Amino acid sequence: MADSLLAFFTIMDSQDGIIVKDPPKFDLDLYIQNYKGRTRFDRLFLIGRSSVPLCVDALKAAIAEAKRGKDTQRYREAVECLRIAAPSEPEATFDQAWLEAQEAANQIETNRLLTELKGYKNNLIKESIRMGNEDLAKHLESIGDLNAAAETYSKMRPDVSTPKQFLDVGRHLVRVSIQRREWGMVSAHLSKMGGAQHAEEEKAVQPYLRIAQGIALLGQERFKDAALSFLSADSTITASTYSEVASQSDVAVYGGLLALASMDRNELQSKVLDNSQFRSFLEQAPHIRRAVTQFVSGRYSACIAILESYRPDCLLDIYLQKHVAAIYSQIRSKCIIQYLIPFSCVSLDTMNKAFGGPDQGIEDELADMIQSGAVEARINTIDKLVTTKAANPRAKMQYSALRAAENYEKQALDRLRRMGLAAAELELKGGKKMGAFPSNQADFMIEESLEL
Repeated sequence: MADSLLAFFTIMDSQDGIIVKDPPKFDLDLYIQNYKGRTRFDRLFLIGRSSVPLCVDALKAAIAEAKRGKDTQRYREAVECLRIAAPSEPEATFDQAWLEAQEAANQIETNRLLTELKGYKNNLIKESIRMGNEDLAKHLESIGDLNAAAETYSKMRPDVSTPKQFLDVGRHLVRVSIQRREWGMVSAHLSKMGGAQHAEEEKAVQPYLRIAQGIALLGQERFKDAALSFLSADSTITASTYSEVASQSDVAVYGGLLALASMDRNELQSKVLDNSQFRSFLEQAPHIRRAVTQFVSGRYSACIAILESYRPDCLLDIYLQKHVAAIYSQIRSKCIIQYLIPFSCVSLDTMNKAFGGPDQGIEDELADMIQSGAVEARINTIDKLVTTKAANPRAKMQYSALRAAENYEKQALDRLRRMGLAAAELELKGGKKMGAFPSNQADFMIEESLEL
């Protein structure tokens, strides 16, 4: 089996896949119980293709999950992977009888639903047409025809009659768009759902909107916006309302990691640790709370150590995997910058103890940060010292005083102009530049009104 696993991950590596050699901290069976719907297979299949320790177990679970559904293409992909990774496993042989029977059943069900929908359209009953489109779209989604499913879900919109039905259509479209990794479409559908909320529906749908929006923003690498979206999700709503996209632990990990990568210490304290709405999520991922606490407390090496111990778990997440390197790099850079702020001179040995690894020193990383402008410092390679550029508090104070004076002068002039316009009994309308007064004419009116 070792040779076949090696061959499998050689293929995965040649396809630019991410290979995780270290075992994750979660139990596979308990982990997958947090999800429902098609995301269960997606997560199992990703773990099977990425995790060396869990490869065979995850692929076998993915095959079992595929056989519980209707998507025969997913079954083929999972069996093909297991056939390469562990050809001796019983599940590595195609169940041709199940495949043929399922494909025939799928075609029969598709024809039946199309016939029913055609009858509903002939009868011109809006509610029946809406339900017919919904049943057909759900079936198309379950067999893996996501393009046709999205198109059919969209056809439900003209026939909705209640706020709940409108939100249901939005959720269907968001779910399919997430599966297709169309992050712009996810945001577009969510904005329509948010604009159509009613008081009785708002609370129940709020976590789903925030979490799905956070996933879409994460996919677009807008880390701070994504963090704010996750942090604003209401943790008091049951997880079953959004378990088709994420679990409570996922929300805590996404929100905490992205906040660490994009927020300063004050924001982390107020928006993460002191956020009562997010506290229940953090209880599901205590390591994230510890990492944020260590960063806020100034123990940066401890923060990085915690995150590094959970890196394999993050690399096995379907939404985080592609962004782990960028997120961890930003967090590490922030820790180094914050570590250097109180000191004018630090030895490289001290920096290596705090941030260096067993096979890699900090010197090259510091040099890259200095060259990019992230850190204002110099490295003395002879004495093995890092010297930071001393701040000039006098110059900072003078600069802030000048800026305050400029702002005060600008506000005073704006108020004088408004007073002149009011004294002349004129009205200034915004939005049309052609109607604006030239600055010299406005000043003349002000002076004339003041003389009067």
